[in-house]
Amino acid sequence: MARDKSPRVRRRDQLARKIGQRASYDRILIVSEGAKTEPNYFCEIRAAYRLHTTNVEVRHCEIGTSPIQVVQYAESLFRNGDRHKRIQARAFEQVYAVFDRDDHDSYFDALQYAAALDGRLKNDIKQDVAFRAVASVPNFELWLLLHYAQVHAPVHRDEVLRRLKKSCFAVQERHAGRFCHHQTESRRCDETGHGAEPAIHCRDGAGTVHGGGRTGDTADYLESRVLMVEQRTGPNPAFLL
Repeated sequence: MARDKSPRVRRRDQLARKIGQRASYDRILIVSEGAKTEPNYFCEIRAAYRLHTTNVEVRHCEIGTSPIQVVQYAESLFRNGDRHKRIQARAFEQVYAVFDRDDHDSYFDALQYAAALDGRLKNDIKQDVAFRAVASVPNFELWLLLHYAQVHAPVHRDEVLRRLKKSCFAVQERHAGRFCHHQTESRRCDETGHGAEPAIHCRDGAGTVHGGGRTGDTADYLESRVLMVEQRTGPNPAFLL
């Protein structure tokens, strides 16, 4: 009788199968400051557009919540991987570090650090890696609120949370999810002529732009990968999770 494969051999075989299942678009690593809200949002996008889990990895920062820690953790996870999470080292073409502006002292340091890494890391196939800081100004929750309400002036985080709890977002989040419910609301508002897209931004006295920062850019990028691949190859059932 043949002997069972050793744990090392089994892990190697599992990794080979995982690599073979990757879809034909960039491998993306998203690391967020928050442990629930941001990962849930991006995972819902991944599921809604049937992006392959081996191509879009979503994780929260495990060493702290300051912007610089989020960037550093994203860099470390890219460089070293994590065998316990089945993340291979340098196995991505794009890395996103998602964090809030709020009152973080390391905000600008994090932006500079991420910019210094952009295009200077190499992945496992020797390609330059895009490394981007995705800052929500002042916070991610405002980005969610802008899906449902018009905001014309700077608003404190506590007020954002209060308004979110009163919105339809709070009623629907446990059923359809943040992103999926927004898609439904957007279609409904398009039909009635009242837009629900989070396009309202404002500036405070210091000239800081408020309104979610580049979070929407990341969401738009994930959607664009699906559209580009489907235009080239047709709808692909391999994208199913």
